[in-house]
Amino acid sequence: MASLPFAHEEYRKRQARLLELIPTDGLVLIPTNPLAIRSNDVSYPFRANSYLLYLCGWADPESVFMARHNGDSWITALFVQPRDTKAEIWEGVRVGAEGASTGWPVDSAYSITDLDKEIREIITDDTEIFTILGLNTDLDSVLEGLKTSDPRKIIDSHRRLKSKREVELMQESAAIATAAHILAIKSTFPGIGEWQIQAIIEGHFAHSHSQWSYPSIVGGGDNATILHYKSNDRVINDGDLVLVDAGCEVEGYASDITRTWPVNGKFTEPQREIYELVLKAELAGIEACQAGSVWHSMHRATSAVLAQGLIDLGILDCSVEEAIGDGGDFNGPYRNFFMHGTGHFLGLDVHDVGGGRQGDEDGGPKLQPGMVLTVEPGLYFGSWRADIEIPERYSGIGVRIEDDVLITDEGPVVLTAKCPKAIDEIEALVGSAR
Repeated sequence: MASLPFAHEEYRKRQARLLELIPTDGLVLIPTNPLAIRSNDVSYPFRANSYLLYLCGWADPESVFMARHNGDSWITALFVQPRDTKAEIWEGVRVGAEGASTGWPVDSAYSITDLDKEIREIITDDTEIFTILGLNTDLDSVLEGLKTSDPRKIIDSHRRLKSKREVELMQESAAIATAAHILAIKSTFPGIGEWQIQAIIEGHFAHSHSQWSYPSIVGGGDNATILHYKSNDRVINDGDLVLVDAGCEVEGYASDITRTWPVNGKFTEPQREIYELVLKAELAGIEACQAGSVWHSMHRATSAVLAQGLIDLGILDCSVEEAIGDGGDFNGPYRNFFMHGTGHFLGLDVHDVGGGRQGDEDGGPKLQPGMVLTVEPGLYFGSWRADIEIPERYSGIGVRIEDDVLITDEGPVVLTAKCPKAIDEIEALVGSAR
């Protein structure tokens, strides 16, 4: 029997929620992600499609989940890699169709080599196919010319509400990422390389039987002002801040933490001013994560604090309303220094499904118990910026603070609460392992 992260009953319930909204003459086909070549005959590490993980827990490549109605009930199946001794000598023993049919929450399983034949026996010109196109070229070829619909919107409405077991996995992921950040803070010293901090963090992920949920961002000095900085190849000088945005995943479920700290263990006065402002905004954003409120309530809470703080520091000369944007459109001049959203949903994808991003209409989705999201305000004063005037006092400073938050009826629960972020805590930790 396969060791899956969820009981078969939970997978079956997920399938049932999808299938109750699919017409009985429809056919569901969910392919996994394709293998991607890194160089020549070397592939990137494979990561299964999140929808396949969600519906049945299947994590191997070259696979498709299928559901069809036989007139009485829905029947589910997996198409998987067949047993192949030659391939298994090189790459490991495969589960095969027989193992998939007995160990996974499906009614039957087939070899992926039979996909074309099995599908053509089922479909007619009138069959509506619910599938994700662009992932499996063989499947796309079979379905060419047929009517297709995307099932992801149906699944997404359920994926964004986490079960008790999903929350447990996300808490485990948050605990591993928290420990990794603490270890990195303790190991930091002036002159350390960004890549060394990355190695400390991702080494802890691997040591904890986990893996990163997105490429780690480690930006020292001015590099901290680049939102998705990814080179991680510079030495961090004495007096610089380092911004680390890194998370891991457990059974596919992600964590996402950002912490910023002085590489020498002591914030300068300008660094402290910006850090305290971002922390105040983050705490306001977390407090706004109340069940029943709309997504933009959180963004407005952080934006109001940041806008007022930028005014108080003399960086902006206008009212809070003008700084945020007339009419509450969040496009005022404070956006010169805070360019991204306050957060995003979190789950099987680090930027998880269900909305909650910039551009959402009507204030974004309403927060409900069981949702997990990030709160991550920041301020960035890149000395390299030529499009705006950067105050000399804050030039080269980039600060972001990010936590993972579970929505409950009793208020927000911070899954990453054990990751230090108070100034005195951080200063006491920096370099303490040396």
